[in-house]
Amino acid sequence: MNGCESWFLTAEQRGNPATTIDDDRDGRAWTDGNRAEPLVDGHAYFARLHEVLCRLRAGDWVHLTDWRGDCDERLNGPGTEIGPLLAELAERGVHVRGLLWRSHPLRMHLSEGENLRMAHLVNHAGGEMLLDERVRRAGSHHQKLVLVRHPHREDDDLAFVGGIDLCHGRNDGGEHAADPQAADLSAPYGEQPPWHDVQLELQGPAVADVALTFRERWEDPTALDHANPLRWAFARLAHQPRRPQPLPPMPARPAVAGSCSVQVLRTYPAKHPAFPFAPEGERSIARAYHKAFARARSFIYLEDQYLWSDAVADLLEAALGRAPDLRLLAVVPRHPERDGRLSGPPSRVGQQEVIDRLRRAGGDRVAVYDLENRGCRPIYVHAKACVVDDVWAIVGSDNLNMRSWTHDSELSCAVLDERLDPREPADPGGMGDGARIFARDLRLRLWREHLAAPTDDGLLDPVAGFDAWRRAARAIDAWHAARRRGPRPPGQPRVHEPGRLGWWTATWARPLYHAFFDPDGRPREMRGTDAF
Repeated sequence: MNGCESWFLTAEQRGNPATTIDDDRDGRAWTDGNRAEPLVDGHAYFARLHEVLCRLRAGDWVHLTDWRGDCDERLNGPGTEIGPLLAELAERGVHVRGLLWRSHPLRMHLSEGENLRMAHLVNHAGGEMLLDERVRRAGSHHQKLVLVRHPHREDDDLAFVGGIDLCHGRNDGGEHAADPQAADLSAPYGEQPPWHDVQLELQGPAVADVALTFRERWEDPTALDHANPLRWAFARLAHQPRRPQPLPPMPARPAVAGSCSVQVLRTYPAKHPAFPFAPEGERSIARAYHKAFARARSFIYLEDQYLWSDAVADLLEAALGRAPDLRLLAVVPRHPERDGRLSGPPSRVGQQEVIDRLRRAGGDRVAVYDLENRGCRPIYVHAKACVVDDVWAIVGSDNLNMRSWTHDSELSCAVLDERLDPREPADPGGMGDGARIFARDLRLRLWREHLAAPTDDGLLDPVAGFDAWRRAARAIDAWHAARRRGPRPPGQPRVHEPGRLGWWTATWARPLYHAFFDPDGRPREMRGTDAF
């Protein structure tokens, strides 16, 4: 890997990509020879997914997992609604199988009803969509993957992994004018909230590793039946079987398709009954971040929905202390998704404490921003992406918090590209790893969007880019302070200053945050330690 073996690759991992790694190692082995393409924002992902699904024919497979699915969400304009499209594929003989989190009722701002409707439509057409509640108490299935396979044409297989659900609100573009089919968020985001997100398209041998994640969950022998009689009846109305039907045999592993090594990383909680494929849970996402942050020397770029947890602060604080030139740039939402009197403070208190610690540790080397569109509407940042030193990158469903690292099911992919980017700086981290094309391209795509930059000029060097973010945010903040006189400066960033919680509010919010918003799903003997 042109000197990148030090980024976690061992001889055994490279020699046997299908090996299951024990709990004290790094998740599944790295798989070489993949094409990896970042799809920035839902508009790009949905259009690409629609194109891929429309090419399928009888005998092909669509397997998916999701936190929420809205039947009527349009992928690419009227007539492209995801539910009817999946039902049509099932009627044509495409093998449609899906796992949707059972969730909770809409009155709790969650998605049980929508997921039931999706399951009913697909199952009535001959597919099999299951509502899956085989989770830890108060947990969720948060993995978002779509797997497209072509038995006997495996080289055409694709997987999509990331943060984007197949539901309302996600189909937004780089200008962030919002999905017309709006998500329900807190009032400052308006009736049609702008939404920023990232998905990853994979082709090559790593598709088989993603497929194994789906298969393991599908074949979990734990019963799907619900103890609540009403919810059990709803499942019967959706034509959900009590147990999944067997999947066909796994197709051959796809051939080499590109230059990227990909590691499929997951979170599963320790629970009873245990997952048969993760009896003590799995925390390979957390361990990957531990290793990546420990190696960071030049910069860490984060986009995250939450940025909570002492465990996250510990890692980033240590990285800032270890590397005196390290810069940390984080992008988060301006307001919580739910910002009521009871829901808002627990969402804010954990992030406030993390940011305070990081600013003390790194001073002006730490910058935290939120985003707004040209109409001054805050953009909800739902992306879960990270780039370290233009070498290592990760895209997935996990947020930077204890819940995503230990408690809910999550799925993310770390990417190391064989290809070196020759542009300066050629080795930002100074560790001999160079700058890798995938990681640098992902960072530059995101920075061009957020800074409204037409080219990469001034952004290639992450130090210069860090300063460009600061200038853009200060200009927009000053324009607001001047009561928006004159043209609005270009770009989206604003310094993230959501307002501090009072001592009394923080006091009652903190135990709620730890108990319900950011719980620890590790085995009991690991809690209270820094072990993952």
